Amino acid sequence: MRAPGLLGIIGNPVRASLSPAMQQAALRRLSLDACYHPFEIGPKDLRAVLRALPPLGFWGVNVTIPYKETVLPLLDEVDAAAAAIGAVNTVVVRGGRLLGHNTDAAGFRTALEVEGRTGLRGARVLVLGAGGAARAVAFACLAGECRSLLVANRSVARARSLCRSLRASFPGADVAAVAPEGPDWESRAAACGVIVNTTPLGGRPDDPLPVPPAALRRGQTVMDIVYRPRRTPLLSAAAAAGARPVDGLQMLLHQGALAFTLWTGREAPLAVMRRALSTAAGKAERLA
Repeated sequence: MRAPGLLGIIGNPVRASLSPAMQQAALRRLSLDACYHPFEIGPKDLRAVLRALPPLGFWGVNVTIPYKETVLPLLDEVDAAAAAIGAVNTVVVRGGRLLGHNTDAAGFRTALEVEGRTGLRGARVLVLGAGGAARAVAFACLAGECRSLLVANRSVARARSLCRSLRASFPGADVAAVAPEGPDWESRAAACGVIVNTTPLGGRPDDPLPVPPAALRRGQTVMDIVYRPRRTPLLSAAAAAGARPVDGLQMLLHQGALAFTLWTGREAPLAVMRRALSTAAGKAERLA
């Protein structure tokens, strides 16, 4: 029998994370002797915290903002997909070693296909943002054979850097960077059938929309990985325009289920995790 263990999420901030509720519910359902906790740490402590995981009996951790990219060189091994994406969101502790994985890409694709009823093949996709989550989403889109990929970021240099790394993995792919401004920004966004927001915009009620309202239309699928509030201003605007909205809890659910299986070797109890996530999200919004 496996020794009792610890799991958690490391990032800054993580106090509002819903992952503990979801993962702890899954552990209880399968009667696994482990606890999942949030750990908010500073950049200077990242290396020390990671090195402490094996001796403290951790099975693994999730990694979130702002460490999905900076964590890579601190791990003993990174799987091929995570290395190609350039971001890790799940660390597995095995034999005293730290193994990096990325479940964001597959979690996004499953959320889009299952919850959003939208396939990637042949789609024109707009990804808003160029951080660790954007890297995973963009990689999933190209792996899913999207027709074209537009990366929009306030720092065009960062968007272009992401596009260069994507072309290295997908030579010949139709990938372009754009600043979310300028005379053609609205028309380029409107031409995309799938829009994915990976930026923090939408977490506060006074946040501006990450795309012009006129760029939203019927026939689009719009996903926002921000999950607090669950119905962000972007998703409300998308629904009003006749587009299909997909909230951030869906990607969180599916990437979390994949991480759970990596840590435990057991199939994740998806329905249990979905209920726990929905309950925790509702409680958080009532308290906000």
